[in-house]
Amino acid sequence: MEIVAQGPVEQSANGEPGGVFTPKQNALCLIAAFTARGDVPTLEQALNRGFDAGLTVNEAREAIVQLYAYCGFPRCLNSLAAVGRVLDERGKQGKTTAPGQDNTPIPDGRTSYDIGAENQRTLFKFPQGNEIPLTRNAPGDQIINYYLRAHLFGDIFARDILDWPTRELVTISALSAMTGVEGQLRAHQAGGLSAGLTQKQVNAIGTVVQKTLSTGNDQRVIRRSDMAARPGGNENFTGDVAVRFIYMPDSESNVSAAYVTFEPGARTNWHIHERGQRMVITEGVCWTQSEGGQRITANAGDVVICPAGVKHWHGASPDSRMTHLVLTGGSVQWLEKVSDEQYNGN
Repeated sequence: MEIVAQGPVEQSANGEPGGVFTPKQNALCLIAAFTARGDVPTLEQALNRGFDAGLTVNEAREAIVQLYAYCGFPRCLNSLAAVGRVLDERGKQGKTTAPGQDNTPIPDGRTSYDIGAENQRTLFKFPQGNEIPLTRNAPGDQIINYYLRAHLFGDIFARDILDWPTRELVTISALSAMTGVEGQLRAHQAGGLSAGLTQKQVNAIGTVVQKTLSTGNDQRVIRRSDMAARPGGNENFTGDVAVRFIYMPDSESNVSAAYVTFEPGARTNWHIHERGQRMVITEGVCWTQSEGGQRITANAGDVVICPAGVKHWHGASPDSRMTHLVLTGGSVQWLEKVSDEQYNGN
């Protein structure tokens, strides 16, 4: 997906949000939305846009770390890894990315819970001593309220790498990209106003996010320049392999796509695809084999169809560099390495 600037991003001559958002704020909206959606390739584009607009490394990481409380550790860990890849690529291109300030230690001796309780009351206008208005005063409600106060609104919201308006902009953007969280979204829209966002900004966040994520009747172009190649790694491959992700599963499709290039003799481990895989050979000679079956040779222009649940491997022949476009459904279960004897058909 190619990011196209969506929604109002007006600003005054000095860069302040005289209209709605600065380019840096607009990029943060998109970073939060793509983190929440788990769309890592498009997130990398948004990170590049943000860094070009003056977003610092620590600000980007802080925004993603905060979102673990809203969209979970797995997506945030993947997003933090994306930050590292983007920075590596920018370094190769000679681009400078400012690291930004570190967090200022909290000077007083209050507990994280006390700080979080005060921050909650300020943001959401809770009366002194009131708990989060959950459905009933059950033990589980009390436990989640403790962690919300002590960790999210205490440990994290007390950090000053991002100010409160920015934290609420990030949170509202993430929630706007998710489904089934309308109550939390409304609460944070109110919290954003308490934190210092204007009503116009709060209203515009949803416009920026939804217009960017929405397909409507418009076609989208994923530019090759946005498909950053990364090493396959030794854990799941033997030999030199480069993976260039095109797109990941989203609300429209449960299929991911990637170009994978194998140097001569390189191959995958044995593995199983939950919903099968299609491999379009675009370059070179592909060797592939299902467990208990004969090794198959496929050439450029051929398509290999691997059924769901079948243990198999694939890679390049010994004397040919091979690239294939893989379309994969569901999860993959990685297994043991393919030995030289297995690879050579012995």
